[in-house]
Amino acid sequence: MSLQSEIPILQTTVKQDHDIHSPPHSNPAAGEAAVKVTADIVQTNRRPRSSKRWWADLLWASIIPVVVVVLWQWAGGAGWISPEFMPTPWVILKSLIHLIASGDLAYQIGVSIQRTLLGFAIGGLLGLVFGCLTGMFRKAEYLLDPSIQVLRLVPHLAIAPLIILWFGFGETSKIAIIISGSFFPMYINTYAGIRQVDGKWFEVGKVLEFKPYQRFTRLIVPGALPSILLGVRLSLAVSWISLVVAELVGSTAGIGFMINEAKQNSDTPVIFVGILIFAVVGKLIDSLVRLLERRWLHWRDSYRG
Repeated sequence: MSLQSEIPILQTTVKQDHDIHSPPHSNPAAGEAAVKVTADIVQTNRRPRSSKRWWADLLWASIIPVVVVVLWQWAGGAGWISPEFMPTPWVILKSLIHLIASGDLAYQIGVSIQRTLLGFAIGGLLGLVFGCLTGMFRKAEYLLDPSIQVLRLVPHLAIAPLIILWFGFGETSKIAIIISGSFFPMYINTYAGIRQVDGKWFEVGKVLEFKPYQRFTRLIVPGALPSILLGVRLSLAVSWISLVVAELVGSTAGIGFMINEAKQNSDTPVIFVGILIFAVVGKLIDSLVRLLERRWLHWRDSYRG
């Protein structure tokens, strides 16, 4: 083979090697392809789950509860479980239908939810404010955080008798018990979220000459938002749990009062209905906050919703 015939082969090899190792900006076609692939990945990650996937997840999640209910009903029907202490699901369902038809259940749920939301609104707001203060200012942390931590380590349920002694058995004491439970989860998560904001963000704020309120709204709040929303979930959960204590002691309305009255009357199915309502409503509240997380945190690269 002559030297002239080898030259085209050598030129082709050099061109292929240049296409492989050249950066994207020197190869417009490769750069456009990379951008297209990246855009497809981002679009795929942000694409909401299909309804088919949602129903499949729901089906898997319902397997264990359905199996438990079926075995429970079968064991109760066979006489293996005492109906006085563990009524069958069918008996509980009939009690639930009776309470719904009489309108009593809707009234009790409304009273309980109103108390929970009011206590959470006050306690959660106070926790958010104090968490922002101690998270952003060192002097506020040195002044407030030690005292708050000492109070946090005291079980809020242990404070309930003292609150009842101060405020009596009225509505004020119930709201105060819920406030004492909802404050600390919101405070801790807000404080931790602000302290975990990346310091590079503040350097960007200095370069852009952000004012203090702009640093707070554009840097601190978005950076701490995952922890704040976690605080909302935990604070609502503790508020709902505190409601049980508040209503079991000297209450005349609410789900806790309904359970306490059923206990005095030895009406076990109604007690199970109350427990079921606490579980279902608590789960719905938690799912609502998780829905807000999916809508407000989809922009974060580290979030997996």
